[in-house]
Amino acid sequence: MDISDDLKRQLLEAALAARSRSHSPYSGYAVGAAVLDEQGRIHAGANIENAAYPQGWCAEASALTGMVMAGGKRAVAVLVSGPGPEVITPCGGCRQKLREFALPDLTILAADPGGVRAQWTLDELLPHSFGPNHLGN
Repeated sequence: MDISDDLKRQLLEAALAARSRSHSPYSGYAVGAAVLDEQGRIHAGANIENAAYPQGWCAEASALTGMVMAGGKRAVAVLVSGPGPEVITPCGGCRQKLREFALPDLTILAADPGGVRAQWTLDELLPHSFGPNHLGN
């Protein structure tokens, strides 16, 4: 999907606002994500850590939860923002979570507070993925 500069800006603003509300006292690494659904709505989320480390969740999972709860069925773009300057991508688990709600051509944007730094498709980050179509859905 070709993402306009204006839409990239909106996704970045949503992800940065979510990132500012991250609960990351253990890693100190705040992440925000914004998911664009098939209806053109933006859903944001932040990483939420937990003292029992495996019980926390990632920003992308938070944003997807917001999308599903708002009635969204399909993610068409996602922007993930870390503190910079290193470019971050969704972790392996989040790549699979995104695959549940997106096609392999999902646009994934990586950003930091200075703007968008890189772009991929989900297929580039999760080649030969397993998705709902494998189960006949």
